[in-house]
Amino acid sequence: MTLRNDRYLTMDDLLARIDAGEIDTVIVAFTDMQGRLQGKRLHGRYFADHVVGHGTEGCNYLLAVDVDMNTVDGYAISSWERGYGDMEFVPDTDTIRLLTHLPATAMIQCDLTWPDHAPVVQSPRAILKAQLDRCAEQGWTALAGTELEFIVFDDTYEEAADRGWQDLTPSNQYNVDYSILGTSRIEPLLRSIRNHMYDAGLDVEGAKGECNFGQHEIGFLYADALATADNHVVYKNAAKEIASQQGKSITFMAKYDQREGSSCHIHLSLRGTDGELVFWDADADAGEDAGAGARSALYDHFVAGVLATIRDFTLLYAPNINSYKRFADGSFAPTAIAWGLDNRTCAVRLVGRGAAARMENRVPGADVNPYLATAAMLAGGLYGIEQQLPLEDELVGNAYTSDAERVPSTMAEAREAFANSEVARKALGDDVVDHYVNLADVELAAYQATVTDWERRRGFERL
Repeated sequence: MTLRNDRYLTMDDLLARIDAGEIDTVIVAFTDMQGRLQGKRLHGRYFADHVVGHGTEGCNYLLAVDVDMNTVDGYAISSWERGYGDMEFVPDTDTIRLLTHLPATAMIQCDLTWPDHAPVVQSPRAILKAQLDRCAEQGWTALAGTELEFIVFDDTYEEAADRGWQDLTPSNQYNVDYSILGTSRIEPLLRSIRNHMYDAGLDVEGAKGECNFGQHEIGFLYADALATADNHVVYKNAAKEIASQQGKSITFMAKYDQREGSSCHIHLSLRGTDGELVFWDADADAGEDAGAGARSALYDHFVAGVLATIRDFTLLYAPNINSYKRFADGSFAPTAIAWGLDNRTCAVRLVGRGAAARMENRVPGADVNPYLATAAMLAGGLYGIEQQLPLEDELVGNAYTSDAERVPSTMAEAREAFANSEVARKALGDDVVDHYVNLADVELAAYQATVTDWERRRGFERL
């Protein structure tokens, strides 16, 4: 096997560390619909003696619950009528990593199968792998990077809950975008996250402040798309754990308050299986930059496909009610379905040349499930290639004031677009589309039944 880098462990390495008493806990985990790690902590000896080569299991309701882990109706794979049976957790030996923020602990991420070993196609990791297989059939690999923002509070998670998640103290009291002084205020936390994630196999770039009070971003080097999604969910989970260890809390809500939301811009490109460029034609005439090459026709078709299917796949880019609060004009979150060269007002921003040429999807927020969003981008891009879609003209200037088509502004609108999308059903399959439409229906019903603080403030006395 080839390790993703030398900080990952082989199974032999892990078993040797268990034998030596260096590792006593192995977390076996998969990513659920909401983008969270779910699984078990196993004693190292039990893992070595009984799980290696056999896997373990968990209830299939884990892919059929709401965010509060309530069992809900409407899922074909899991219900009271079906008896809430098991799924098999199949460890992926490419994902073994140390978690140095926890004592003597390693993690391995899993795929999901049914007891007859058929894949659980509704699993987010399976959905992404299916699109990567489609790329591989054409001789391509996908490279991706996710830019995940968050807000840090000086309150613990327990204190935040006791206060109803209101009147919390952000770790910065002003806009610290790119501020060295502002990031120094919470460098103990940022440094701990960076270093522990490096130990866990992530290639850390750095940290920077963002605009909202207490808002920051830690960046990681791009990797193959599956590794990026695997790393993303490990980082998101670990960042919360490390913050809790330091008496703080982190939120990855897309829109915590009235100020700037938290994004998760996704960068994506295709390469040949031997690393050759696919998105760039080195021999093309670039006009004033003769000799520098230009975007390939395939790249343009891919971007055209992503743009043509943004509305179809917005539910996978913006998977929660709160996600849609982020889409506001003049907020650096996109509202217009358009592309531009290094233009942050557009939904799709094209950056880089040559090997660095890539598209940035600015629609997803920090609450996104990276497997689902990346799969959606690949499905859309492959549709554009298959249909040879022409790329519309670049939008120059302020996309917020343009007449371009708009990103869906509510979950209900996105739900309808996804449910009725022929592209989504052909690329992902009816079982997957219906599963995630039901997730939207559950969230919409819960939201419609909830009386909010905003309604009470507006109406308790004055109406």
